[in-house]
Amino acid sequence: MRKLTKYLLFDFMGVFGVAIFLITFSFSIGAIYKAIDVMAKGIPVGIIGKFLVYNLPYSLAYTIPISCLFSALLLFGRLSSDSEISAMRSGGLSLWQIASPVLLVSVVLSGVCLYNNCVLYPETTYANRKLLQNLGVEDPIKLLEEGRFIREFPGYMIYVGKKNRNKVKDLIVYEVDKTSGKITSTVRAESGMMSVDKEDGVLKIDLYDVRIEVADSADSDDESKTTYVNARKYPIRLDIDAMMRKGTLDKKPKNMTLSEVIGVTRKLKTDPGMLQPRDAANLRCKYLIEIHQRICLSLSPFMFTIIAIPLGIRSHRKESSIGMLMSLAIMFLYYLFIIASDTFDKNPEFYPWLLPWVPIILGQIGGVIMIRRAN
Repeated sequence: MRKLTKYLLFDFMGVFGVAIFLITFSFSIGAIYKAIDVMAKGIPVGIIGKFLVYNLPYSLAYTIPISCLFSALLLFGRLSSDSEISAMRSGGLSLWQIASPVLLVSVVLSGVCLYNNCVLYPETTYANRKLLQNLGVEDPIKLLEEGRFIREFPGYMIYVGKKNRNKVKDLIVYEVDKTSGKITSTVRAESGMMSVDKEDGVLKIDLYDVRIEVADSADSDDESKTTYVNARKYPIRLDIDAMMRKGTLDKKPKNMTLSEVIGVTRKLKTDPGMLQPRDAANLRCKYLIEIHQRICLSLSPFMFTIIAIPLGIRSHRKESSIGMLMSLAIMFLYYLFIIASDTFDKNPEFYPWLLPWVPIILGQIGGVIMIRRAN
């Protein structure tokens, strides 16, 4: 049994090693292209290498599960076509005993993914953003992410309801006094267009259908003294150079560790701050989706493996093409639920954060049933 375990593990890890190298490289093509573009601006090679290393943990969050799926399908498909499965079973071994070393490895890889998804990749993606900010190559428009407060620009606090490239909707701009920290005026706009003036180092936002609320300079806390002004168009100019000199960078949900995301989610439930109840519910929904997606992605190596083992045995093929096709089909179904949960991030009444659990639960139940039938 010990020799059989070594044989299975050696084969599985061999295929897994090749698969994760090739798939991770494919996932990193975008980062490599960006690194080459940055290098062309005269950035040192050492910093470019750091950028690529920081990008790896995020890629591994997706490539480890996919590599598990492909490796298990290929391995057990080959064992079945060579009649090695039949030989092992004729020696008195059940399919569970044969598959147990590979399943144990998938459990270990799920643990690795849990640490990577909850701690490592959030920290490295945040480090990458800070690196790009210090180099001055990050697109300032990307800082204005929808569904959260942006505080990177000195003197301003901005909330974007919806964003599509350089177009924004339901935008709120709070002008903040740098000395007292109090809000001096509030600009609410139905829509806006963003552009970057690289020569002057300015992010331009032209707002349309605007309502401006200006607090009284002597008594800003008294809302009865607030002045209201309506405007068809209102320009906002944000100093990119001042933002870079400030040196701070707020974390997006993807940059937060799991404990930080949970903390923000709890705070939104008890203290939504300046957000309207609907906006607070939508933002909390977004954070809940982030939490559940990370946990489900961490469990997916085991789920993919327990499905791949009986499917690989049924395929009875040596060729990698059948394994590739089956892997793509399973991946498509799984990530369809991940995409669906992101699609409904503004509909908390549908509980979209539970969608990533559907393929995990059904996949594990289906895998167990298929292995029992094959046994």
